Amino acid sequence: MRLEYYRKGLNSIFGVTDDFQKFHQSFSIVKETIKFLWNRNCEDVVLTIDGIDVTLTPNQVITVTYLQNLSFKKTNYPITGILFNREFYCIVDHDSEVSCNGILFFGTQDLPIINIPKVQLKRFNLLFEILIEEFQTPDNIQGDMLQMLLKRFIIMNTRLAKQQLVVKSLDNKQIEIIRKFNFLVDMHYKTKRKVSDYAEMLFKSPKTLSNLFSIYNQKSPQQIILDRLALEAKRLLQFTAKQNQEIAFELGFNDPTHFSKFFKKMTKMTPSEFRDNLLFE
Repeated sequence: MRLEYYRKGLNSIFGVTDDFQKFHQSFSIVKETIKFLWNRNCEDVVLTIDGIDVTLTPNQVITVTYLQNLSFKKTNYPITGILFNREFYCIVDHDSEVSCNGILFFGTQDLPIINIPKVQLKRFNLLFEILIEEFQTPDNIQGDMLQMLLKRFIIMNTRLAKQQLVVKSLDNKQIEIIRKFNFLVDMHYKTKRKVSDYAEMLFKSPKTLSNLFSIYNQKSPQQIILDRLALEAKRLLQFTAKQNQEIAFELGFNDPTHFSKFFKKMTKMTPSEFRDNLLFE
């Protein structure tokens, strides 16, 4: 079973499968996704993450980010996977503990493995069934419903993680800087467009940030800022009736012409062409 919600215009994805090893390469977007891996078998499952074997016992859940290398060479049983990217779920409106910057994603010293207690297993299985059912309802609010269900799944896991895990700051200070940078961009992208703005908040030099992101094969800090701005522009064009001029001012552009040039440079389309193109998706 492989289910996918994909919005080409926003480049956002949310996927669910009962055999992640078999289907993980078949989703529309593979890179830069965050994954929940859930062992719903009656036997242990062994994953290899960054060269280290990790054993998941029955009804354990682990989160894996796009900074980590995941291998299934030693996996003998199918494992349930839930994957999504920042474009689908990672907005500043979410509380920090249940956002992509929370304790389940980038926020703990060790790989966060959550045990689902027997008394809560029924709730988790029910939510999973509702999630699968929602994929069968392709209407205009399906994306909102799926996002709500994902948030609930994250909250349920976060509550367990806070009970079970000793949450510490990362030993790897480099990944912590990447985490904080992404969070700050979500907070300030409308008003701060320069890497130097974020470097100052992180007490680092712009060159240090650029070198760090290069080490982890990430987009450059400047590209992340521009991509976040472009993503919000796409969302406003797709989900609101605001005029291009209104969107330009909301995103911090003093001149709508500058916004139009920026948007075309980022998407190869003008804002109006982007809106027209959505009608043919």
